[in-house]
Amino acid sequence: MNTANRPESRIKDVRVTEDTITANLVDGRTISVPLVWSWRLAEATPEQRANYEIIGDGQGVHWPDIDEDISAEGMLHGTPAPRPKRKPVVKAA
Repeated sequence: MNTANRPESRIKDVRVTEDTITANLVDGRTISVPLVWSWRLAEATPEQRANYEIIGDGQGVHWPDIDEDISAEGMLHGTPAPRPKRKPVVKAA
């Protein structure tokens, strides 16, 4: 049995468009997922989307203006961000 070590996926840079989140990895691969996978990024302004920081030595990306984090592993494994469930609004009688 051959068990080769798989290098950890690390993000070099990221780009968010109207349709996609695209991450370029340090090993030369590119990952692209639909923008709707991150409801926070989908609802953010272009300026908020452009303001990001690579975190954890490239393990993920953080958008401080909208408090969103996306990991390389999450993008590779197809893990969309769940939207929080809203509690029903109770109107006073």
